Amino acid sequence: MEIYVVKAGDTVYGIAKAYTVAAEDIIFINQLKEPDALAVGQALLIPAEKKAKSGREVRINGYAYPYISDWVLAQTLPYLTELSVFSYGFTPEGELIPPALDDTFLIEQAEAFGTLPILTLTPFGEDGQFNNYLIHSVVQSKEALENLIDGLTQTVVQKGYAGVDIDFEYILSEDRDAFTAFVGRVADAMRRIGRQVSVALAPKQSADQKGLLYEGKDYKGLGEAADYVLLMTYEWGYTYGPPMAVAPIFQVRKVLDYAVTEIPREKIRLGIPNYGYDWPLPFEQGVTKARTIGNVEAVRIAVAQGAEIFFDERSMAPYFHYEEAGVRHEVWFEDVRSMQAKFDLISEYGLNGAGYWQIMRLFRANWVLLEDQFTIAGK
Repeated sequence: MEIYVVKAGDTVYGIAKAYTVAAEDIIFINQLKEPDALAVGQALLIPAEKKAKSGREVRINGYAYPYISDWVLAQTLPYLTELSVFSYGFTPEGELIPPALDDTFLIEQAEAFGTLPILTLTPFGEDGQFNNYLIHSVVQSKEALENLIDGLTQTVVQKGYAGVDIDFEYILSEDRDAFTAFVGRVADAMRRIGRQVSVALAPKQSADQKGLLYEGKDYKGLGEAADYVLLMTYEWGYTYGPPMAVAPIFQVRKVLDYAVTEIPREKIRLGIPNYGYDWPLPFEQGVTKARTIGNVEAVRIAVAQGAEIFFDERSMAPYFHYEEAGVRHEVWFEDVRSMQAKFDLISEYGLNGAGYWQIMRLFRANWVLLEDQFTIAGK
């Protein structure tokens, strides 16, 4: 497949004629709402004839909340090895708390598409935020730990989950080793019943990196304990931060350079963001709040506002500016060029695959490009 960057005066039908492909295929793959409305600088994935599956086999995981659209889920599952259902919580005593909405539908749909359903475990407090008190209460208590493991074991068997993904953030430095031991205990329990365990890792760039996100994560120990790890290589650009790429490739590479010194490459999955942010300007720390948007939505905003899309070669990410109601905006998002850069890293570093946060919005061109690059395990 090829990637075409729109120039002034281009039309879908003119591009289709130049590549001798059907305009309808370009429209479908790139989710073009109005075929004649393109943004200068927009990256389009140009379809090619279907070929036999080739490329290295990778495992692809996507996170979803139980309220995901039925249609989006059905469109996405053909490209996923695993579906991580977000999420189960727990009390300080280790009692497992199911999602607010029933997760049965996601499990059944995953199985129907030959995708493995995975239970995601998170330490969310009553405010819906990560709570390191909950983590401390469980990993430092033998009784709470045993209670939580029993609950996980019963639930994955009863519900039909294929494993557990442990997504704990802001772990206290004093709980570092206890958390590693906890992951090992969960992994041992799951393996005894034929299930797998993965763990999400904050994007560290060195063993001694300071900060609450990093000090409680022992890359080497967790890599040994779990079957797979997900590097959360995103959120450099985030809701309350200054405008920038969500996953600048030069930062992602630094994380990978460190990770492969501690964890076997065949266990590592690259975290990929399936979203962007729209910042009102000027940015003021502690005041400005960016709006989360989908990648397809970002392009539609550019089209509606008549904005030109640019591509930052250092971050390998697209961005643009527009003005609305007297307020200037800066938007960073993902397109097929930025996704290609991430897929190149998976190949270059020989990684196990990728994990998408999250799949609530459909970005069809990403999935078509992914399938063109790799053989997806289980598909």
